[in-house]
Amino acid sequence: MVRLHALELVPDEAGRSALLDDWQALRDAGLPSQLDHRGASNAPHVTVVSAPLLPQEALDVAEVRLGGLLPVAARLSGLLLLGGERVTIARAVDVDDTVLRRVLAVRAQVPDRHPAGWLPHVTLARRVLRADVPRALEVLAHGGGELVLAGLRRWDPELGAVTTLVDAG
Repeated sequence: MVRLHALELVPDEAGRSALLDDWQALRDAGLPSQLDHRGASNAPHVTVVSAPLLPQEALDVAEVRLGGLLPVAARLSGLLLLGGERVTIARAVDVDDTVLRRVLAVRAQVPDRHPAGWLPHVTLARRVLRADVPRALEVLAHGGGELVLAGLRRWDPELGAVTTLVDAG
């Protein structure tokens, strides 16, 4: 299995705290939660692009096009259910057209990106049994809210390292 490098937008401290509250609420309900993931990269984030390799051109474009925009307001909106027998639960993140255009400019620099399209979201839980989805939705039923995206980081799975590229928070 190919391990994917990633470029990620990270929220400011208030947004991070709100999302960690969702993770904790799921855990408190006895449900899977991103709190269960102990990896070095585990923190609330919106993935811009992931691929087996991130070309230097993509990093350069990301630092200029996205880094120059941060911090930027976004909005946590509805819940997403992704997957099959076991699902991933995520909060959709609404971004304005400027952010979208800049993300697409970065993604265009990465030829082998996964997935092909971009659905901005923050993962709350993975591998949730379908039978547990109604309970998870009840736990997460509160509305969304403002989210300030304040940083840009890179995940390198080969080094097991997260590198902050931009910190505007």
